[in-house]
Amino acid sequence: DDYKKGNDVVVVVSAQGDTTDDLIAKAKEINPDGPSKREMDMLLCAGEQISISLLAMAIEKLGYPATSLLGWQAGFSTNSAYGSARIKKVTAERIKMEIAKKNIVIVAGFQGINKYDDVTTLGRGGSDTTAVTLAAALGADACEIYTDVDGVYTADPRIAPTAKKLSEISYDEMLELASLGANVLHNRSVELAKKYNVNLCVRSSITGAEGTIVKEVTKMEKMLIRGVTKDTDVARISVTKIPNTPGVAFKLFDVLAKHKINVDIILQSVGRDGTKDITFTVSKSNADETLECVKAIFDINDEDIICDTTVAKISIVGAGMVNNPGVAAKMFEALYDAGINIHMISTSETKISVLINVKNAEKAVQAVHDKFLI
Repeated sequence: DDYKKGNDVVVVVSAQGDTTDDLIAKAKEINPDGPSKREMDMLLCAGEQISISLLAMAIEKLGYPATSLLGWQAGFSTNSAYGSARIKKVTAERIKMEIAKKNIVIVAGFQGINKYDDVTTLGRGGSDTTAVTLAAALGADACEIYTDVDGVYTADPRIAPTAKKLSEISYDEMLELASLGANVLHNRSVELAKKYNVNLCVRSSITGAEGTIVKEVTKMEKMLIRGVTKDTDVARISVTKIPNTPGVAFKLFDVLAKHKINVDIILQSVGRDGTKDITFTVSKSNADETLECVKAIFDINDEDIICDTTVAKISIVGAGMVNNPGVAAKMFEALYDAGINIHMISTSETKISVLINVKNAEKAVQAVHDKFLI
């Protein structure tokens, strides 16, 4: 429809269905010890190549001109972090040439090429990131993200039946939601949209319903919070009986940073006999490596390092909470009424997160959502 209206159209696509999972399974079958990241990128890029070529054929069958381009053909240059590459620049000259020919351009998301002329993949959310980057590079009037939901909701409707779809949301609020467990958009794509002021529209690829607009300023100022999220990809690490001396925290978190381990909530408490305890959270996939780092740094017993993966992070997000005292108390009241104990708390101007037992995660989302949004 957009093309028939005279608009220039560029489409970014991902691999079909379970293609990526199937390719990963094949790789593990051939090399159970784990193939190199370079070869995995070479393999996984094939998923998008299949998608773009088939879509181009389908569009041609409908009577419209189409051209499919791989990431490197579209001008995506990345760094050399195979499996999680970052986009360094986009030339997009080939895309502009195809647009000038009135072709519908179909670009493989999730991929690019590095300085060694090796193909790379962008990691989780790579196709969204590709689309937003292209929208910025081409000065597009709109960037529409088609997904399996028809917009951004105040909570996951499968958990909170009373969840409402938002007509619009600010970049900052969407960034917090994306970072805290909402799976609608990846935080990297939202960061780019904010940086280059690209208006996003999240809508369903199945229904024709109006979606959610993500932009700089929104009209919904009266809403205290915009959403409630849960994240079960959390491991809580407690390091006890470490020296209560200057530089200990720096030593610990500097090593984790060098290992590219992202740390979220941090709590430090003073112990006894000149010691202290530090508790923090990381993703479950980083738990084992984190424990190895801790053991390498401190000369403490294994029983003084505790890893708990039976936790979940529940968060509320909203730009309006900064000027409204009592938001945290209201959230804690909702959890108290539901009989849910809080392990850790983290706050900022636009979000409050708590760590609870994972078995209570969905119950907590519903309780907190209903407390604020009904």
